[in-house]
Amino acid sequence: MCGWMHLPRYIDKIRLHLAGKLHADYQPNLNKGFDAAWLRSAGLTHEQFVGVVKGTITDGEVADWVLKNVKKSAAEKQAHAEGMLNYPKPDDAAMQERLKQRKEAAGLAQRDDIKGFVDFIDADEKRI
Repeated sequence: MCGWMHLPRYIDKIRLHLAGKLHADYQPNLNKGFDAAWLRSAGLTHEQFVGVVKGTITDGEVADWVLKNVKKSAAEKQAHAEGMLNYPKPDDAAMQERLKQRKEAAGLAQRDDIKGFVDFIDADEKRI
């Protein structure tokens, strides 16, 4: 959406949270992880963006707001996407261990094709 990886997912999480329907598994990480990475890249706070989402009805309205108010280059958006796709880095032992633990807890320990958290999310939500 608007050239931003993760933005649609973050909007969905906010809408579910506002409706009191965000699954308990996702609540502790709202505004953390990839949400926080997007906010840093966009130059916004969680509270600011929740206000935007709260004040709109459709994702198109959110996209219009982002296009008007978040002025980042294609290169900056690409850097954000690459950071997500390559997370965690092979030399980040702590996050590699967290990924391993998450895979084990989800019954995906045997999936050697899951190299990062984007892959894990897709597998955990049955998209790959």
